[in-house]
Amino acid sequence: MTLDNFDRTLLELLQKDCQTPLRELAERVHLSTASVQRRIQKLKSGGFIQANVAVLDPDRLGQVITLLVEVQASKTHAADLALLKAQFSGPEIQQCYYVTGEADFMLVLLVPSMSRFQELCDTLFHNNPNVKWFRTIVVLDRVKTTLEVI
Repeated sequence: MTLDNFDRTLLELLQKDCQTPLRELAERVHLSTASVQRRIQKLKSGGFIQANVAVLDPDRLGQVITLLVEVQASKTHAADLALLKAQFSGPEIQQCYYVTGEADFMLVLLVPSMSRFQELCDTLFHNNPNVKWFRTIVVLDRVKTTLEVI
């Protein structure tokens, strides 16, 4: 499926607010509501729209500390990496990236306290035989966080 300007505009609008009424979307892209609805269904079935989510405020939910953690694996065979990827998919891990460079993974964690982070360190890193080393960066301020792609 190739995207035209209508599709791209719809994606831009939906990623800002996926609950925008169809009639409003139709007005903004100058199409009928039926056409907009069909296009959105095609975008979903084509995999361009993966999910409709609510973006939550971590501070209001008690997840007041954001940490970036670089992790270097001891073994990088496919099975070892697959196991680490599974281990780095817990609820406190907001994002996990398999990366190039000195580290093998970059994690973004949200935790309520440093004591909870220390517990996670023991579970995820210290007691993990496939973690060679990890380095933590404490985020002082979330300057920009977004899910927007286009």
